[in-house]
Amino acid sequence: QVQLVESGGGSVQAGGNLRLSCTASSGYFFHTHVTAWYRQASDKECVFVSLINKDGLTEYRDSVKGRFAISRDRAKNTVYLQMNNLKPEDTGTYHCASGGEIYYSCGFMRQFNLWGQGTQVTVSS
Repeated sequence: QVQLVESGGGSVQAGGNLRLSCTASSGYFFHTHVTAWYRQASDKECVFVSLINKDGLTEYRDSVKGRFAISRDRAKNTVYLQMNNLKPEDTGTYHCASGGEIYYSCGFMRQFNLWGQGTQVTVSS
C-alpha cells in the first residue's frame, strides 16, 4: 500500500523559515497526480494550504500567498513546501495528500486520496 511521509517540521520563531518534504513509497509518482498540503491546528478546523497539479500549476490559500511556495522534484519524487516569514497562525500539523482529484475539504481529500501522518510546525511569537 502506498504511503506518504512528511518531514521537515519543527519549532521556529516568527519570521523564520521551514521546508517541508513529502515522499511516497515506491510505485507512486507525484508528477502524474495532484498533491496538496493541509494544515490542522489543535483548536481550529483543518484547512487547505497549497497544491501542485500534474501540470505544475499551483494554488495557495490567501493567507500564505507570497510566503509559501510549493514545488516538485521529479527525480527525487518529492513535493516540497517552502515556508518563509512564518507567523504564529501558521502553527499546526501539516499533512501531505495526493491523488487523482483535488478536494479542498480535508475530510474528502483524506477519504478519497492518499493522506500522510503529518509533520508538526510550531511558530512562536
